[in-house]
Amino acid sequence: MALANRDLVTIDDMSNGEIEALFSLADDMSASMGQQFGLCRGKVLASLFFEPSTRTRLSFEAAMHRLGGGVISAFDAGATSLAKGETIADMARVVGSYADIIVIRHPWEGAARVVADYAGVPVINAGDGGHEHPTQTLCDLYTLKKEKQTLKGLKIALWGDLKYGRTVHSLACALARFGATILFRPGPGLELPEHVVRKLTTEYGGELRRYESPGQQEEGQLLPLDAMYVTPSSPHQLAMMPDVSFQVELKTGVDALYVTRLQKERLAATDKPSYPVVNKKLLKGKEYERTLVMHPLPRVDELAQEMDGDPRSMYFKQAERGVPVRMALMALLLGVREAGQVGEGAGSRKPAYPPYRHDSGLRCPNQRCVSVQESETKYLKPEFLVVALEPLTLRCAYCEHDFHPGYVASTEWHEGRTDTRIYHRASSQWARKIKPENLLVFASEKEAEARGFKPDHLIGAAYRQVDQD
Repeated sequence: MALANRDLVTIDDMSNGEIEALFSLADDMSASMGQQFGLCRGKVLASLFFEPSTRTRLSFEAAMHRLGGGVISAFDAGATSLAKGETIADMARVVGSYADIIVIRHPWEGAARVVADYAGVPVINAGDGGHEHPTQTLCDLYTLKKEKQTLKGLKIALWGDLKYGRTVHSLACALARFGATILFRPGPGLELPEHVVRKLTTEYGGELRRYESPGQQEEGQLLPLDAMYVTPSSPHQLAMMPDVSFQVELKTGVDALYVTRLQKERLAATDKPSYPVVNKKLLKGKEYERTLVMHPLPRVDELAQEMDGDPRSMYFKQAERGVPVRMALMALLLGVREAGQVGEGAGSRKPAYPPYRHDSGLRCPNQRCVSVQESETKYLKPEFLVVALEPLTLRCAYCEHDFHPGYVASTEWHEGRTDTRIYHRASSQWARKIKPENLLVFASEKEAEARGFKPDHLIGAAYRQVDQD
């Protein structure tokens, strides 16, 4: 199985079979670490970290050194030409001419995709804002596979900051693909973003069951939960009875509790949400005797130090296993090793959503998206996918943020006729008649009218006549 010259921007850039094959190669490399030196002799890794990092940056650099390659690095955007206004695309072109592979961390969501589009060499996303962190997910899945011998059928509880925690966004999608049941326990106001919820419910075949605790949290329990993703392989009766299914899942415990810190750097200065803490008291019940405690690190106050010596704690093993996993990944992307076929074949899991093709002044509403940053709008054109029609939902191709535009029109209806240049509310019956290839979308009535369109209620009679014709 060849992965040479591919990019890893999201976890969906690798199929399940490719992930399993990577794990097999990581096992081989871990068992013979000294024999891997020289595999990447003459290869250069560009390590670009424009947000703080310890484990991810050092594990990538250690991985390349263990493969016998070299490393060049930049880890402060203020000390690079980006601070002078250089675009990410220009930086990517230049760095791509210096290195054979690039790993990048950046605060703007979608920045890794831009680098991949322009670098000309394989690019690995080491975290782009609150979007994704696919290599952390590979380390997490690898740890689960090593400790539980399987990924299918596991019950995993995701705990903490599910809104801004990029590791959770990647992991939730990967777990769903591998047939796991996922329990969600967010901090108040830190629930899973809508675009991740949509991917879980529309792209992976399972069901998301919302849950409201009937009473106060019981001592030593993981309640109150927010929701549970039920894999398609779960018994039908369980999926049909959400309240009962929650109790059943909790009574039998969970295979792993994945803890995340509060992402303070992505919160407003005034936000101070209460945050759940994991300690031995919480996990004292018999149902949690075999529950793995995982964390992408760094931790702050959400995971008690007393858990460090507990045999259930896996977070330092996760960090340690990051080196062979990233060695295997870089070796595959650079084409110096191939992995054998395992399970599902090669290919992306991304569904073929129709693109939104027209320039109607629409911009991604996510202010952290790379496509709306002033320095990047000089060359980046907004790109969207039409992921649903009822209600109309667009997804930014860069940050994968889903949103519901307010107003629409059709290129087909008004073609050559100014009296039918009309727009509609996206929720109207007329909007549902528009084919995706003819769809024009506006963020506001003001934007529609600035482009020469009038509201349908002013010329509704003319529109109805066109519709009848």
